[in-house]
Amino acid sequence: MSAQNTIPAFGLYGEQGPFPDVIHFEDFSVRAPINDWRILPHRHSQMSQLFMVDHGWIDATVDGGKYHVLSGKFLYIPEHCVHEFVFEPGSEGKIFSFPVNIVRTISPATDQILTALSEPCVGDIHPLLEQVTRLLRDTIGAVSLFRAQQVVGLAHSVLANLAETRLSGNESDQKAKHARLFALDELISKHMADGWSASDFAKALSISTGHLSRLCRAATGLGAAAYIEQHQMQEACRLLAFTQLPVSEVGYRLGFIDPSYFSKRFRAARGQTPTDYRALFTN
Repeated sequence: MSAQNTIPAFGLYGEQGPFPDVIHFEDFSVRAPINDWRILPHRHSQMSQLFMVDHGWIDATVDGGKYHVLSGKFLYIPEHCVHEFVFEPGSEGKIFSFPVNIVRTISPATDQILTALSEPCVGDIHPLLEQVTRLLRDTIGAVSLFRAQQVVGLAHSVLANLAETRLSGNESDQKAKHARLFALDELISKHMADGWSASDFAKALSISTGHLSRLCRAATGLGAAAYIEQHQMQEACRLLAFTQLPVSEVGYRLGFIDPSYFSKRFRAARGQTPTDYRALFTN
């Protein structure tokens, strides 16, 4: 576990500048070798990424979940997820970085496709995905009058392909989230430490608290307050796993003034204390 007390948030890994293009593409060889084939824990607040392994493997930890991504497989990581990688030295592959505004403007947008793209996903690089990502890579590197428009169209094709791959698996019965819930997710991330109630979030979304609860319950079976707390506990897991902040400070950063109450709510949500959860990543 990193000795840091914050989780770095980057545009591209190790960079704080503006996003360099409509879509960014690079090979594993750009960053992995100079970082000794290990990418430390970090997140991207405004970007999703697709990793495609052509040779070798990646051991990835994404929000505490473990993924062993072999040759011929892909790993998709949506925005906000904290992730770290260990690459097999000499691994080869491709990385596509999609700004969140590209993901959200996929057209025609549906709750189902946006829901599918809101969670990490591992799958096979089937021929169609290989074909369309190769075309996207070549178009990103081309010079043409309408290059940006072509890149956006191909990016949406790749994202739709990823969503379809996910929905064709065991998670095809996942309930779709209403588009307003993605706006709620962004507000929760922005105001995590501010102690906002469900009514505060509903007001910011210009809807009633009852309507917000109905949307949350339709997608997840949780009312608005429980849905918000679920996000708080997910962020608590990230901070416990990837930082060395004291448990009390983790609670403070999530709006819990009383450390014992934070520990109680965490245990109710996760079935173990914050200290026991952290031990999973340190032992």
